[in-house]
Amino acid sequence: MSSIPTARDYTKASVLDAVLSEAPLTRTKLIELTRLSQATVSRKVDELRFEGFLVEQGVDSVVRRGRPSTYLDVPGTAGHIVGISFGAQTTCVLVTDLRGREIRHLIVPSHEGGDVVTTAKWLADLIAKTTDSAEGPLRQIVAAVSGRAPHGTTRSGTPETRKNFMDSPLQNCLEERLKAPMTVEGDASASLRGILKDDASIGNAALFMLSTVLTFASCTDREIAKGRSPAFGDLGGVLYSGVGNESLDGLLSTKGLLQFSRGRGLALEGIEALWSQPQEAASRAEVMEAFTTAIVTAVGAVAVTLDPESVYFVGRLSPLVDEVLPEARRRLAQNLAVVPEIRVVSQVVGLSVARGAAYAGLALAQSRLRESMLEASRESHSP
Repeated sequence: MSSIPTARDYTKASVLDAVLSEAPLTRTKLIELTRLSQATVSRKVDELRFEGFLVEQGVDSVVRRGRPSTYLDVPGTAGHIVGISFGAQTTCVLVTDLRGREIRHLIVPSHEGGDVVTTAKWLADLIAKTTDSAEGPLRQIVAAVSGRAPHGTTRSGTPETRKNFMDSPLQNCLEERLKAPMTVEGDASASLRGILKDDASIGNAALFMLSTVLTFASCTDREIAKGRSPAFGDLGGVLYSGVGNESLDGLLSTKGLLQFSRGRGLALEGIEALWSQPQEAASRAEVMEAFTTAIVTAVGAVAVTLDPESVYFVGRLSPLVDEVLPEARRRLAQNLAVVPEIRVVSQVVGLSVARGAAYAGLALAQSRLRESMLEASRESHSP
C-alpha cells in the first residue's frame, strides 16, 4: 500500500485549517471556506470531533429552513500556546487557546542574574503559574527577546540575561521542563506580527522598536523577514545616525539617548523625564534635533533598500517620535520621491510583544498539527 497521504487526508487537514483559523463557525461557512461538499464536510467534522479538535455549541440565530445550524469551535482541551516577551525590564507570559483567544497573562519584573538552570526554573515556574487554568497539552512556546535571535543565537549588545535566554542550553532546559517545543525570535518581529494581525491591508512594512536597545523587523507580502545570522536586521549597530559618530542605537534606544542627553547637560534620572518634565531649553533642543536626524536616517535607509509601504515605530521612545514626526516627514520629502507612511503605534509594554509571539506559536502549532495528521495517515497506509 502507498504511504503517500490521499486527497481525503488533505481534505481533512484543510477542514482543520479552516476551523483553527475561523472558529466558531457554522457548517455552511465551513463549506464556503473549503469549497467542499456538504457530505464531505460533515464526514470530516465527525472525524475531527472524535479526535477532540472540534465541538458543537450554540445555534445559529439566523432562521433558515431545515435543521438549525450549530456552531463549530475548538475546545480548550485541544491545547494551548504560550507567548513570552522577555525584556530588559519586564517579562510577560501570555497563554492562548488554539484559536488565539487569550486565557491569561502575567507581567512581572524580569529576572536578573543567575545561571541557566536558575533562569530556566524561574521562567518555567512563571509559565506554569500562567497556564494553571489552561486545558489540554502545551503545544508551542515562542519567546520574543531583544535583538535578532535566529536559531537560538544572539547579537552583540544584548543584556546578559537575554543572552542566556537565547543560548540553546536554556532553551533545551525549558523544553525538558515543560515538555513542549520552543522557538525564539526578536521582539521587533513579534511586535510586527501583532500589527499584521490587526491590519489585513498591510503588505510590505518595516518596524523600529525604540526600547532599551534599538531593534528592527520587516515583512514582504506579510511574511516576516528572517536572516541566517545574528547580524541580520541589526541596523542600529552598523548605521551611523547622521550626528557625529553616533550610531542609530546611540540615539534611538533608551540607553543610548539617555547617555547622549546627559552628555548635552541634561541631568535626567530616567529617559521619560525628557518629555514628561521641564528641561533646559537649549540642551533639549540639541537632543531633539539629533533624535530627529536619526529618525530621518533610519526611515531613509529602509525606504531606499526595502521600499516598504509603511514604517512603524513602537517602544518607550514613541512619545518623542510623535513630537518630531512632522519635521521628519518634511525632511524625508525633500530627499525621497515617495515617503512611506510613518506611524507611531501605541502598545502595552510586554503584552503586545507577547501577543505577537503567541501568534507565531499558533502558526507553528497549526502547521505541526496538520503535518502530524498527514503523518498519521502515512503510517496507517504503510504495509
